[in-house]
Amino acid sequence: MTDVAELDLAKAGPRISGQGLEAWVAESRELLKLAAPLVLTQLAQMAIMTTDVIMLGRLGKTALASAALGNTVFFFTWLIGCGPVAAVAPMIAQILGAHPRDRAGVRAVVRMGFWSVLMVSLPLLMFLLFTEQVLLLLGQEPELAHGAGIFVHYLCIGLPFSLGYQVLRNYSTALSRPNASLWVMVVAIFFNASLDYALIFGHFGFPRLELRGAGIASASSYTFSFLAMVLAVWLIPELRKYRVFRRFHRAHWDHLREVFRLGMPIGLTMIFEAMLFNAATLIMGTFGTAAVAAHQIAMNVPSITFMVPLGIGMAATVRVGLAAGARDGDAVRRAGYSAMIMAASFMTATGILLSLFPSAIANLYFADTAHNQDVIALAIVFLHVAAAFQVFDGLQVVGALSLRGLKDARAPMWIAGFSYWLGGFPVCLWLAFGMKMNGFGIWIGLAFGLFVAAVTMTTRFYVLSRRY
Repeated sequence: MTDVAELDLAKAGPRISGQGLEAWVAESRELLKLAAPLVLTQLAQMAIMTTDVIMLGRLGKTALASAALGNTVFFFTWLIGCGPVAAVAPMIAQILGAHPRDRAGVRAVVRMGFWSVLMVSLPLLMFLLFTEQVLLLLGQEPELAHGAGIFVHYLCIGLPFSLGYQVLRNYSTALSRPNASLWVMVVAIFFNASLDYALIFGHFGFPRLELRGAGIASASSYTFSFLAMVLAVWLIPELRKYRVFRRFHRAHWDHLREVFRLGMPIGLTMIFEAMLFNAATLIMGTFGTAAVAAHQIAMNVPSITFMVPLGIGMAATVRVGLAAGARDGDAVRRAGYSAMIMAASFMTATGILLSLFPSAIANLYFADTAHNQDVIALAIVFLHVAAAFQVFDGLQVVGALSLRGLKDARAPMWIAGFSYWLGGFPVCLWLAFGMKMNGFGIWIGLAFGLFVAAVTMTTRFYVLSRRY
């Protein structure tokens, strides 16, 4: 027998109660309703990054490789700052699941999310100013390290604005109002593309700044996105009524502690995964410019497909959190498993496409394919491996984000560390250097790490969800 959907009074989305096929269909519908704008937002963000890659590719493989290394360092610091920010959505979801009318609690969580951004931004910015020196210490080619340092010197200005945008995005997502961040990102695509075109190549009367221009354009896009999101929160009645900027100076020490207690393991979980791929980029740098450029292309494509399960997983965080706050075990499991099925289905389809058309995909990234055949040939090999790990990549992220909805952060952190650094990374090194497989061996190691993470994350969710 199935029951009706219980509509949350705070507009955080209906919590589906009961059992049976009808309840699963209703949950899937609500999950898709929340996930679709989140997926589109993630794809919009990737469109911005892809625009940068394609335009820098027009400058040549040296500029593309320099930006890839610079983004590796920037993304590492961004993940550190994004950990506490990521705690905002599950905290709000569980508050609303237990107390649908608790506006003060929601407001305090958002406020402490912003406080965390202010606390972490300055030390992270200081670190980013030494990007060139860090890359030289890691054995990168001096020319690439210098170019990366120039790129990040300007890009880093956008870091606090990017983190502030994520606070407001998580707030609107937890209230099931993801369209706000979607429209902001859609506008930001055109904003970023216009600035890239103007500043990288010197159009519209602007000077030709190349890597400097790419950094300025990206930093400006982060700033624009944050300001546009502030405007969206003020314009949308359902978001404005929480008055999240009211009494901004007032501390809520319990929520601030929870933001860091929950957020730092979340950040480390993301770092364990992302830095495995970033470490792969750094190792690729030891094989030459062509290897780094091919790796950047091959990473960009599965990064785009990954945005879909990531958006589904973000929706699962909210859906699982609402159910967990209400102590409804059936709804917890239904939300998590529905998300996993959706993600696995989509990634199966993309895996098939990547395996069938790797050459056509790789050729999209260069205007002069004849002089970049070495890069294209390597990218095709890497894309075949990416096709093989698509399903694992989708399952591991949805599993981790479903656990986040249960406020389970420490165990996923250890799982990620084990999967990627005791599993995937040693295999990368063994195959790349021990077996002399170079870049191909690195990609096999990445696939193995994702496989281990997928199995362990989904198993962890199965075990914990049985306790509700």
